[in-house]
Amino acid sequence: MSNLDPRKNAILRAVIVEYVAIAEPVGSELLAQKYEFGVRSATVRNELAEMADLGYLEQPHTSAGRIPSDRGYRYFVDHLILHEQPTPDAKHKLRGAAEDGEALQELLRESTKALSRMTQLLAAATTVKDATVKVRNCVISALGPDRALLVIILHNGHLENRLIECPPGLTLNDIGEANEALAQHAEGRSLRNLTRLKTPTIGRAALDRLLATACSSLRGAARDLTHGKLITEGLEYMVAQPEFKRDAEHLSEVLLALEDANLIQETLAEQPQPVTIGRENRAEVMYPMTIVRQSFFVGDDEAGTLALIGPTRMNYDASIPLLDFTARAISHTLTKLLK
Repeated sequence: MSNLDPRKNAILRAVIVEYVAIAEPVGSELLAQKYEFGVRSATVRNELAEMADLGYLEQPHTSAGRIPSDRGYRYFVDHLILHEQPTPDAKHKLRGAAEDGEALQELLRESTKALSRMTQLLAAATTVKDATVKVRNCVISALGPDRALLVIILHNGHLENRLIECPPGLTLNDIGEANEALAQHAEGRSLRNLTRLKTPTIGRAALDRLLATACSSLRGAARDLTHGKLITEGLEYMVAQPEFKRDAEHLSEVLLALEDANLIQETLAEQPQPVTIGRENRAEVMYPMTIVRQSFFVGDDEAGTLALIGPTRMNYDASIPLLDFTARAISHTLTKLLK
């Protein structure tokens, strides 16, 4: 993709900024009045026509102004974006959300919620689909005479809770012995190995039944966790986007796509670029959208992906830095918690 000259750069950026703000085609007269290009509106009109011929702009109707094409947005992201640093207040809120709770899923829920509110976009987070992630802790905690909570903590920060039934006649000492057996047989094992976990036996009927139930739950959790987790917040903001509201059928297709957890997970995982715009997305139903991604980590190990999903008419200048800051805040919290 060849670089445009400085005037075309300035005009293309102005078109995108205006279109993001008003969601209406942008005309040459508005640009000439509002921006100091040093030329008349007729020259601006000619420049718009040339950029349309080059594929950077589109004209929805003959008498309408111009709107950016996918190619125009791509050029903007690659060459013209101004990374607006989050305000101190935004940093405080995002950092606070990233520190709210020790469990990975809770932390991601709060972070995506805060990020979605600030950007008015759909925020999504997925945990790594990695069967090599190891179990850090595994503990049974009694909730009553016939129920207990199995708590599984992974090295990537994820916390999984499973309710299990307890056989009658158990004592707290029995549960302590069960936890010792689980620590010996489950902790330090990868999720892949945990799916094939053999149940240890102690030689006492009630305790062995508890271990059998706990190990069955562990195997099930391991199978579920190798599929990864998806968290989304802010679907209501997509409903409010003007380009989707104008076309009820289009909006319905978009909402169905964004409610498809498998599609979202595949979209976030399969794309090699941090920003995919329009037809750069593999799924046709995602063509009206831009997806911005950033990984988060525990130390040097990737723990998942944080993303913003919105129409191609996205405020890239502000949204990308907010996403980057949030991913760094999550990484910092996870690394600190799991040292």
